Amino acid sequence: MEVTDIGNKEDGKVWHRKPTLGKSMLVKVVRTAQQAKTVRFLHVAFDATGDSFLAGDHHGNIYVFDISRNRFRLVQKTGQACTALAFSLRRTTEFLVALADHTIKCFDKDTKQLVSWMRGHEGSVSSISVHSSGRYAISTSSDTAQLWDLDTFQRKRKLNIRQSVGIQRVFFLPLSNTILSCFSDDSIFAWESDTLFCKYQLPVPDCGPKISYKAFAVTRDGKSLAAGGRSNLLHLWCLDSKQLIRVIQMPTQVRTVRQLEFLPDSFDGGASQTLGVLSQDGVMRFINIHTCKQLFHMGSQDDAITTVAVSPNGRHVVAIMDNGSINVYSAQSLTQELNKPPPSQVAVVSGGEADQKMSNLKVKVRSEVVQRPAKTSGRRTLRPPAGSTAEDKENELPAGLNKKRLVALLKAFGEYPAKYRMFVWRSLLCLPENHAAYSSLTDKGLHPAYVTLHDKYPIKSHKLQRGLQRVLSALAHWAAIFGEVEYLPLVTFPFVKLFQNNPMLCFEVVATVIVNWCQHWFEYFPNPPLNILSMAENVLAHHDKELLQHLVDCGITSQLYVWPLLETLFSEVLTRDEWLRLFDSIFSNHPSFLLMTCVAYITCCREPLLLCSQKQDFEYFFHHRNNLDVGSMIKEAYRLMSNTPADIHPRTMLSDFTPLTKGQYPVFNHYPEFIVEYQSREREKIRLQEMEYLRERQEVSALRADFVRRQAEEEAYHAQQELLQKAEEQRRNILAQEEEKLTQQRAKLAAMKRELKVKELQLLDATRRRFLKHQQDLRATQIRGLDQEISRKMDLQERERAAAVQDLEVRQMELETQRRQLEQHMLKEQERMGRKVEEEVEMRMRRAEREEESFAELLHSTETNMQALEESLAGACQLGLDSDWQREVAERLQQVDAEQERKRERLAKLHRQTLAEEERVADTMREVAGRKWDEVMSARAQLQEQRQPLPSADTVPDGQRQTGIRSPCWTRELPHRPSASTSAPVRARPHSATSPKRAGSNMVCLNSSSPSESTSTNFSLDRGRAQLDSSERELLKEIRELRRKLAGRAREGSSASSQSVHTLSSVSQ
Repeated sequence: MEVTDIGNKEDGKVWHRKPTLGKSMLVKVVRTAQQAKTVRFLHVAFDATGDSFLAGDHHGNIYVFDISRNRFRLVQKTGQACTALAFSLRRTTEFLVALADHTIKCFDKDTKQLVSWMRGHEGSVSSISVHSSGRYAISTSSDTAQLWDLDTFQRKRKLNIRQSVGIQRVFFLPLSNTILSCFSDDSIFAWESDTLFCKYQLPVPDCGPKISYKAFAVTRDGKSLAAGGRSNLLHLWCLDSKQLIRVIQMPTQVRTVRQLEFLPDSFDGGASQTLGVLSQDGVMRFINIHTCKQLFHMGSQDDAITTVAVSPNGRHVVAIMDNGSINVYSAQSLTQELNKPPPSQVAVVSGGEADQKMSNLKVKVRSEVVQRPAKTSGRRTLRPPAGSTAEDKENELPAGLNKKRLVALLKAFGEYPAKYRMFVWRSLLCLPENHAAYSSLTDKGLHPAYVTLHDKYPIKSHKLQRGLQRVLSALAHWAAIFGEVEYLPLVTFPFVKLFQNNPMLCFEVVATVIVNWCQHWFEYFPNPPLNILSMAENVLAHHDKELLQHLVDCGITSQLYVWPLLETLFSEVLTRDEWLRLFDSIFSNHPSFLLMTCVAYITCCREPLLLCSQKQDFEYFFHHRNNLDVGSMIKEAYRLMSNTPADIHPRTMLSDFTPLTKGQYPVFNHYPEFIVEYQSREREKIRLQEMEYLRERQEVSALRADFVRRQAEEEAYHAQQELLQKAEEQRRNILAQEEEKLTQQRAKLAAMKRELKVKELQLLDATRRRFLKHQQDLRATQIRGLDQEISRKMDLQERERAAAVQDLEVRQMELETQRRQLEQHMLKEQERMGRKVEEEVEMRMRRAEREEESFAELLHSTETNMQALEESLAGACQLGLDSDWQREVAERLQQVDAEQERKRERLAKLHRQTLAEEERVADTMREVAGRKWDEVMSARAQLQEQRQPLPSADTVPDGQRQTGIRSPCWTRELPHRPSASTSAPVRARPHSATSPKRAGSNMVCLNSSSPSESTSTNFSLDRGRAQLDSSERELLKEIRELRRKLAGRAREGSSASSQSVHTLSSVSQ
């Protein structure tokens, strides 16, 4: 046993010396880290081919071991221990790893890159099952199972369960879309993977102890399910019938089943019959589920196994041991050791090297074990080989071999060494190697009987196909019957596959087999050899009457249970290694051993055959691979050879082994020549007739084709002539009609031209009109757009003007308020002055008489003083108002100047127009002011004229009283005269015209004390004041309109607005 320590290597060889054949354990792999500390492997998983497997240790390292190439390499370092491994079946380079953090990662083993990271489990993932298509995968933990889509790596479905019922395992069934879920209460459900519809539930056995399933295994065809748990019982279910078909009880050493694995076989069609059972003692026992026999085991209590993985092709078994190492086993070697016969119990004393090698075997000699039974019923004792010189000479073989020693070696080891098997066979069969004779046969070429061999027996390998045709043709040229035997390719094919590189040896081996082991096979040709089948049936009747009676009751003859084995030489029911082991024994014994082998095969399969009752079952059984121990079958054949009575023994009816002659091959005529010749003649006759028939058929076909061609040509000629005549007449008629139509069409064409010309003109006119309309519409659209733009701008200007007017009105209201306050102040001052004047009048009235001479002077001085006082007061108030207004206007103009600096150039023209308008307004106001001053002066002149006659009436006592009363009225009117001169700034304020009215009303009140004397004077004064008020109102209205227009322009330019304000203020002053 070779031990490989991979250590910290990232790649290398799995083994350094090629394992020897027949060795069950190929290699033991360990990993030792620093300080000689062993790193334990935890999980393994095979790929779809079975040639390589994954292995993960508890450090998080993932290795790929390729057994076929003898290489390993490190493909990933996850950093944490893995809990499950699986290969992705669709993309062969990708694999899935379940880690200790409850996540699943997908890696690529070639690029070593992370492909995807799947999260969703809350517990440790115990297993990963991949669908046979490779698209879906199921991960299972103790609380849930999740279905993943491996194309998108997204979770598709999730299985949630109650906390009281845990999940044991959820996995896909092979070759189907069924998901099998197994729970802690031993319930098993089957679901459809696409719709997740529950298909069925396996019934839980009511009787018997509860097993508590822990381990499950399914055959490759998905038809059988094995389940085990906390018991030594195994339940075997048939998933087709959904029934429990068998309960298998393991040995008493098994108390708990940890793992179950079926061991596949290439010839079982997926219905595996070998089941591996790993128990709590670390031993994995392989049993036959039909015979319930233990075949072999792996591991021991000292070297216990923790987990096992079986390759899909059934060639290798990988086991992780209790010490953390990996053991790689060869399944074929395990079965070979099982099938190996026990050591020979006969000791042969010899002085050769072979005897020295055999001297190490410890054997017990028993007298009842005899290889060649005598014809009498007594026992024969072995004689010393030294005394049997003739027998030694008989046993001598070419190349210095001895047949007796070879047989002893065969009995000791069960088979010949594979390395020397072909050499031993050549010696046993005494092949003559007639090159010239074989060349003469092959020079005849391919036999007609095997020209179409590939149609009946298609073989993938063209080399193998040609080799089989070459050997069969040589046999057919050697003996005519071999061109007629239908089963000869089945007999020849195994030897062609073994000797495909040496066709001459293959031919001679097949010829030797036919001459010796196929004796009397062709006597009943073309029927099966009934005499040979009767021999096998007699031997079976002697050794197992019950089985023969069962076959007879089922209507099964020897042509169904013996002839299929003979015509294929067991190649259909045995594997390559088993077939080689069997023919090691057949070539080493009498030709009758082949018949005994057939009977031994039937008796070894006694139990399954007793269960069969249908003919189809028997046909399937003898044409397919069965789980049979070849070693036991060979031992049974030896037993039959020794225990069969001589009267029914095939040895008595079959000749001993006769090798082929040297130089030329012997004549083979052990067959009904007349039948073969008759068949050959008939076949040749049929072939000739067929060739003649084919020739005549070909000639007839050619004549018929020629006749049909000529007839078709003649018919075509006549039809063509008729068609030409008809066509000529038709064309003449058509020509006349066409000429008439042409004339009509010309007339119509002229009319159409005129119509088209008119329509063209109409269309041109309509087009022109449409174009003009379009142009009009376009112009109208543009005009509407301009109108809208003008309207929008006008609306904008109106809004701006309205805002400016509102601002001016607000300012005007403020000025009006200030004016009213000034008027109230002036009224109060006037009242105060009136009181003073009244007091002075009273005082003057008391002194009237004494100072009549100085009255006029005093009155004139008083009037002058009052006028100067009123003018100074009004000027001071007006200057204060103007200074406040100008200050506010200057502040606003500064703001407007900052905002409208960009528009100054645009407003230059408007400024000039505004100046012209303002000059006109100023001229108008000056003219109005001049007229008012003229009116005022005329009124004052009239008042002076009216006052002149008053002093002459001093004789009248009441005259002084009236004059004294009138003088206060004058004095009260004096303060209002300057208001006419200051009306210009008052007119700048829209509502300042109310003050003259109020003054007038006051004057009326003052004059009301003496209405009789001053009626004419008051009338003329009031009439002039009314005219002044009306003209002033019209002027103020015009000024208001002009200011409204100028207000919007004043917001667009500070210079124009400032100049307009200064002009207005100068005019008002």
